Amino acid sequence: MNAPDKPLEPRLTSLSHGGGCGCKIAPGVLSEILKGTAGFPVPPELLVGIETADDAAVYQLNDEQALIATTDFFMPIVDDPFEFGRIAATNAISDVYAMGGRPIMALALVGMPINVLSTQTIGRVLEGGASICRTAGIPIAGGHTIDSVEAIYGLVVLGLVHPKLVRRNADAQPGDRLILGKPLGVGVLSAALKKELLSADGYAQMIATTTRLNTPGPDLAALPGVHALTDVTGFGLAGHALELARGAKARVLIDWARVPLLSGVRELATQGLVTGASGRNWAGYGSEITLVPGMAAADQALLTDPQTSGGLLVSCSADAVDAVLAVFHRHGFDDAAEIGEVQPWREGESRLALR
Repeated sequence: MNAPDKPLEPRLTSLSHGGGCGCKIAPGVLSEILKGTAGFPVPPELLVGIETADDAAVYQLNDEQALIATTDFFMPIVDDPFEFGRIAATNAISDVYAMGGRPIMALALVGMPINVLSTQTIGRVLEGGASICRTAGIPIAGGHTIDSVEAIYGLVVLGLVHPKLVRRNADAQPGDRLILGKPLGVGVLSAALKKELLSADGYAQMIATTTRLNTPGPDLAALPGVHALTDVTGFGLAGHALELARGAKARVLIDWARVPLLSGVRELATQGLVTGASGRNWAGYGSEITLVPGMAAADQALLTDPQTSGGLLVSCSADAVDAVLAVFHRHGFDDAAEIGEVQPWREGESRLALR
């Protein structure tokens, strides 16, 4: 008697109600949830906490070292388990780079539906994450696993930085220029992939950008003219630029025509291939934005498009722009571009405007 055929495993993305950073809680809802959590005593050693929605916490250890601590995890954005692991690990490590630090080790966070996915598939997710950690030069020193309804993977990442080189998202200054390290459009590509409408070239482009570590972070933080750093992830370029503007009590002006986009994403967005998170992002903070008159719906969707493992957003003095771009190019980020500026904010003005 022949053994029964083993049932096929489902596509990983079919197990996700929202993949990658697109499954973040909407900004307005998150703000409501966190409203009552900021009243606890803060020790002086805690250099960065939750007060400005920064990328990671930073705790000063001594005069020469501060510890960076962050965590990030999400549901699958692609069906290949190895690539899912690589993307999730790259995204988690990015927050250390965004604070100006260097990662030193990671812990794995694993939630998997063990009655649906094979141990081989789950193992490939972990192998993908480990491969990126090897590239970053850090060990996975432990972690935690649970049996979960949806597939979830990510990391806790620890890093080190000199206390004087910590770069927060709240320290931009009027007159600063803004530079974006990676092109936008990952959410659009993921929406096309989920509907099986993404070309092979589009998929290769998506994997390449989401698995590129934001290694310029420490070198950028060491430049005297760099005042603020963050990375663009689930709240889109608009959301993270707004965090920068609010923290600095300033206004951000973006030259939309100069914002780099991944190849083909405007056309896909025009076809309606956008994530639900893009609309939730706009609902959460759109009232603080002044758009270009007549701006197309596809461009608005790209402005709020959730980026998984997105690029670094740098606020620097005008005389540091060339040095910042040189750092990006030295690390292979050839799409890095100056996209706007920081201005003084006046009562009644929007925090973010496009021109």
